[in-house]
Amino acid sequence: MDLVLITGLSGSGKSIALNVLADAGYYCVDNLPGKLFSALVDTLSASGTRHLALTIDARSGDDLADFPAHIENLRQRGIQFRMLYLDAKDDTLIKRFSETRRRHPLSDGRMTLPECIVRERELLADAAGLANHVDTSDLAPNALRAWVKDFVAVPQGGLTLLFESFGFRHGIPLDADLVFDVRCLPNPHYDPLLRPLTGKDVAVIQFMEQNAEAQRMLEDIRRFVDTWLPSYRRDNRSYLTVAIGCTGGQHRSVYFVETLAHTFRSFAQVLTRHRGLS
Repeated sequence: MDLVLITGLSGSGKSIALNVLADAGYYCVDNLPGKLFSALVDTLSASGTRHLALTIDARSGDDLADFPAHIENLRQRGIQFRMLYLDAKDDTLIKRFSETRRRHPLSDGRMTLPECIVRERELLADAAGLANHVDTSDLAPNALRAWVKDFVAVPQGGLTLLFESFGFRHGIPLDADLVFDVRCLPNPHYDPLLRPLTGKDVAVIQFMEQNAEAQRMLEDIRRFVDTWLPSYRRDNRSYLTVAIGCTGGQHRSVYFVETLAHTFRSFAQVLTRHRGLS
């Protein structure tokens, strides 16, 4: 069975992710009570269901305390699964709830919305430590749909190396494991001919390749990731997100991500994300 578990904060896009999987042919269950977790997996597996997606979140209440035990049970039984944790910055979540006029699931009339978000993070802390993180702050729904499709398209097993570009003007992504800052390098933005382009375009690529400092930093990052990647594999990590940031997330960081992804793709499962191009 191809089992995908989706968890994360309310308002972070879990419904969008689940709908993507439903469209891809997954048997989807939203907000499954923890006590029914193992029974459902067993029942659907015995019936021949090949693709199953479950969302588990703060609405499960006290059942969340047993979630790590359910995950360990899956591992002991040899059931392969992938787990996705959707997150977003607090101000983004508050804005989304305000725009949709939805009540937070933990709202009981005694806690404010920011307090509900803090409490939800506490309840999901154990689950967060087991999953691949995706920061959906300032992310368009179509971009999230594309990222979920990429996530499920990668074969299960082993460590997936994810290179992500971003702009520091929007803040550091919550899902980053390693962060490298390339803002000290010459910026193609100040060349009127290069300004409308991205780090994927030939002219920008040539600009970066001709700069000795950029190439030295690129080699330093490549060597660092290559040196420590085996340690992350030994730690049984499923995903390692390497975030490269420049000012706007359009030129330098995109070039670095595309180049590093090409370098590591020959001996690792690699994905790329470009937050500034979404």
